[in-house]
Amino acid sequence: MGVFSRSFALFKASWGVLRHDKELLALPVISAVTSFLCVAPFVGLIAVTALDSATRGVATSGSLDGLSIGPLGYVLMFVAYLIGAYVTIFFQSALVLAANERLSGGEPTLGWAISAAASNAGRILPWAIISATVSIVLQAVQERAGFIGRIVVGLVGMAWTLVTFLVLPILVIEQVGVKDALSRSASAFKRTWGENVVGNGGIGLVMMLVGLLAFVLTAPVAFVGASTGNAPLLVLGVILVVVAMVAVSVLGAALSGVFRTALYRYAVLGEEPTGFTHDQIASAFRPKRTRGASAI
Repeated sequence: MGVFSRSFALFKASWGVLRHDKELLALPVISAVTSFLCVAPFVGLIAVTALDSATRGVATSGSLDGLSIGPLGYVLMFVAYLIGAYVTIFFQSALVLAANERLSGGEPTLGWAISAAASNAGRILPWAIISATVSIVLQAVQERAGFIGRIVVGLVGMAWTLVTFLVLPILVIEQVGVKDALSRSASAFKRTWGENVVGNGGIGLVMMLVGLLAFVLTAPVAFVGASTGNAPLLVLGVILVVVAMVAVSVLGAALSGVFRTALYRYAVLGEEPTGFTHDQIASAFRPKRTRGASAI
């Protein structure tokens, strides 16, 4: 309950900032649509290369064991992953810049946020490449590792997330290079919250519960439609579930951008962001529980 109360307090504080600029909720939507439009052609090309390989396999061996992705397919897959990562980071930077403008006393607009992100388009490319590469490597290792290996890879991924948590705000707000942003993010995080920390709740916890509630409220419509053979009711139920999940995802992404920016201003600039209390920001992370000792 303590974790949830802290998470809900952060949720309210982040919403208190975002509600002044509700049009920024469009950024996660634009990000998702743009990612789909940019990545879909590569997915199609990957499918074509796989089918082509399968066809040539039939022609030579007379049997089709299944679709396989060749070297070209893997190259296309990496490019698609990189493009998706870049688009996501671009619109995340727009959210961060807009949130920082609001926390600085400004009046950001949707157009201003996108324009500000566009001015950092070249700066975020190296970070997108690094993020995509690390994600692919960790995922590949995790898929091939045993049970213990997956745990170790998961811990490595968690450490990477914590160390790089402030990279994007530093990168686009202070307009430094990726190397400096990485170094400063790790330094600010360790200086503020220490080296032996884990997440202490947050926006994601609240949004997970909100998403669960949204599903519970909308899914019964689809269930009743399916069980009674009522096609229109089934379609309505599916639409309601999809809309609810998308709405929760959009809100969560926007609030996370505000929250990350607030943490940046606290850890790097040494200020208490407007709408957030010292305790809310300071307790965003907590020491790991160690054997023989209780977590603080």
